[in-house]
Amino acid sequence: MSLSAIPLSEAKIGTELRLNRIDVQGVLRRRLLDLGFVPGNVVTVLQKSPLGDPIAFRVNNTTIALRKEESSLIYGETIGGEHP
Repeated sequence: MSLSAIPLSEAKIGTELRLNRIDVQGVLRRRLLDLGFVPGNVVTVLQKSPLGDPIAFRVNNTTIALRKEESSLIYGETIGGEHP
């Protein structure tokens, strides 16, 4: 894994990341995979609520909001946009 892999929850608005690891288990893991949170896919951080939870992401041309506890278990490598 690359040294630049970070949890999605730590990425700044506008950052694009290529997913490389998902540490979520159970039903939520299956749902995230179905939504496009699959290793190799590109995710863009769209916006964060004022308190930082939830965070809106774009994956497969769809906007999805995740809680911080979920997005902190999904890791990606920055490939564009702002770098954290």
